[in-house]
Amino acid sequence: MTEQTSVTVLGLGLMGTALAEALLKNGHSVTVWNRSPGKAEPLAAKGARRAATAAEAIAASPLVIVCLSVYADADDVLAGDALAGRTIVQLTNGTPKQARALAERVTGGGGRYVDGGIMAVPPMIGGPDALVLYSGDETAFEENRALLGALGRPQFLGGDPGLAPLFDLALLDAMYGMLAGYFHAVALVRSEKVQAATFTPMVTAWLTAMMGSFPEYARAVDEAEFGTDVSSVATSQVAFPGLLETSRDQGVDPSYLVALRDLLDRAVAEGHGADGLARLVTVLERPTP
Repeated sequence: MTEQTSVTVLGLGLMGTALAEALLKNGHSVTVWNRSPGKAEPLAAKGARRAATAAEAIAASPLVIVCLSVYADADDVLAGDALAGRTIVQLTNGTPKQARALAERVTGGGGRYVDGGIMAVPPMIGGPDALVLYSGDETAFEENRALLGALGRPQFLGGDPGLAPLFDLALLDAMYGMLAGYFHAVALVRSEKVQAATFTPMVTAWLTAMMGSFPEYARAVDEAEFGTDVSSVATSQVAFPGLLETSRDQGVDPSYLVALRDLLDRAVAEGHGADGLARLVTVLERPTP
């Protein structure tokens, strides 16, 4: 158990409730607020203090954790002189631009600002597999590191408050790409009545093996060395139409694959056909007009 500290949680959706419960379990004095007051009742039964207004909740603690639906909601409640002397830890999902703008508002009001990205679902909060990314005021983060550790493993990325949401969204980007590929692959095999459960161990092993290439891809990108003796951009470009054709033949929507086909075509047209697939990173960094 960490040293008892007073902390406020604004927002009691599934994630906000999980955050407040984890803090209570670690012995902290927790004040909670939600637009729908009824959501605070189960937490009050566990020892949390209910605040009638967001301003009252902010005034109750030196550390305020915000977990609302969208940044616009945070803009509404983080207003006025109540921010002076407070450390605001913003865990609402948003963009780097939004984080930087809110940081200016908070610091302009006399507060300190830390942005965060929760890489976990609510049941994982407080457990060993929960990761929470932070950026912004490093001193404020370090002073509250132990308390934030009750939510999940804290990782500080730097003083730019936009870094945590950037990393958060980039990791979600990778996740959604993986899920899109998996779901499309399952649709393909199901077109021949193959059970998803039969196919999944095979695709899991395949993707796990492919992820072993990530460090080499990273080295190639960082060092701008794109030669390959494994598989070139042109090799994938030549093979890709067969994947699209098979999807259509099997009655599976190929639309998610079209963008990747177009990216491969563009990379070859720009003279990168002999390069390894990591070259696609630099092609993506120069969006089409």
